[in-house]
Amino acid sequence: MGVTRKDALRILGGTGVAAAAAALAPGSAASASGGGVIRRDVCVIGGGASGTYAAVRLRDLGHSVALVERAGRLGGHTETYHDPVTGGSTDIGVLIYHDQQLVRDFFDRFDVPLAPYTGQGGTSNSYVDFRTGEIVPGYTPPAPAALPAYIALLQQYPYLDQGFALPDPVPAELLLPFGEFMRLHQLESIAQMIFGYAQGLGDVLRIPAIYVLKNVSLSVINSVLSGSLLITERRDNGELYEKATAYFGGDALLGATVRQVHRGSRQIHVRVATPQGPRVIQCRKLVITVPPLLSTFDGFDLDGTERAIFGRFGYHHYWTAVARLGGIPAGVSLVNVGADTPYNLAPLPGFYGLTVTGVPDLWGVKYGATGPLSDSAVRAAIVADIRRLRTAGTYPVEFAGLEVFKAHNPFELVVRPGDIARGFYRRLYDLQGRNNTFYTGAAFHTHDSSLLWRFTEELLPRIAA
Repeated sequence: MGVTRKDALRILGGTGVAAAAAALAPGSAASASGGGVIRRDVCVIGGGASGTYAAVRLRDLGHSVALVERAGRLGGHTETYHDPVTGGSTDIGVLIYHDQQLVRDFFDRFDVPLAPYTGQGGTSNSYVDFRTGEIVPGYTPPAPAALPAYIALLQQYPYLDQGFALPDPVPAELLLPFGEFMRLHQLESIAQMIFGYAQGLGDVLRIPAIYVLKNVSLSVINSVLSGSLLITERRDNGELYEKATAYFGGDALLGATVRQVHRGSRQIHVRVATPQGPRVIQCRKLVITVPPLLSTFDGFDLDGTERAIFGRFGYHHYWTAVARLGGIPAGVSLVNVGADTPYNLAPLPGFYGLTVTGVPDLWGVKYGATGPLSDSAVRAAIVADIRRLRTAGTYPVEFAGLEVFKAHNPFELVVRPGDIARGFYRRLYDLQGRNNTFYTGAAFHTHDSSLLWRFTEELLPRIAA
């Protein structure tokens, strides 16, 4: 049975019964910029890479769309910092893209030119143990002798590059802790390389191998080896989402929080708090692109199956920042390596490194943890670790401040190996279309905008049907 008029009035909540009745009357206003009710074919919740792409393409297919985003901007982990001192810009979070026609088409439609990625202008790396602030004596990264073997392993599991459509049974070695998987296949020489690419995945030696293989995927390795990675020509990945925001106009509800969702068989009601006041979106289908944790779904009418599946997820912890520094030689990136850790991997919580941005005096910061930390604790740790470089006499660092600080949590949703073996991802994918709700985003594939756009594109025919 669909949502009744009485249900709709209840969902409207604080707008007032008289106003709700008027808003629900036939022919009432349907725009996001006016009135309490917005009528669209599809409501997309989450305006990051997946949500923005899904909303644009659904419009292309002739569907009206409302896009709901909690932040005050679209883009999610994609953001650009424009330096008022130098006029330069540096991307935060998402830096690069795969050279795929789908990627080129998406940027072309918003007139954002792409260029080959040739690095951030760095000249060299310095290998520092940030616990002491000292350069690790004699350390150089091992030659990646095991890389061909790693590529051969990825080629055995091509479905990992497409999503989580796993065979039954799932190959047992994919469920091993990656440290064991690495030793089994003698991949030790690329442990440091894998750790550098798999930022945000916590302790990569303990996480199930399947997540590492999906994150440091065949697409990633092929793009790196072929030199076919792309970046925006103006070094401004955020431009794509700024133009998408203008494209959506009032159909993008920014700074908006979903308060309640009621899904009937014929109509869905999404109650949203916005800076302009409460709104109710009436739609036929719902697309969820935000991390599917139970905490995400407060106010949703989840059924028992949905609740049981989403309740299995855990996640990792990742932060990114831009630091203004003096005293580090131009072009030098600092890589965090442990002087006494397995494979010299950086101990977490801690830096992955300080990376050259191409903008004078600005370094990119990546910080990870294996458990929850407050943003204030991470900020304090970043500042202390940077200042330790000066105390140790490694570099005469002058710390001028963090220009940007972003928590990208929850990051990399995962489940236990036993859950994977028992068909968790088959059950997760079976939710597509259940209660007229569809899902895309990193939990359904991996943290890679290009691959998520491809995954979303392949899902679109079912949403649009």
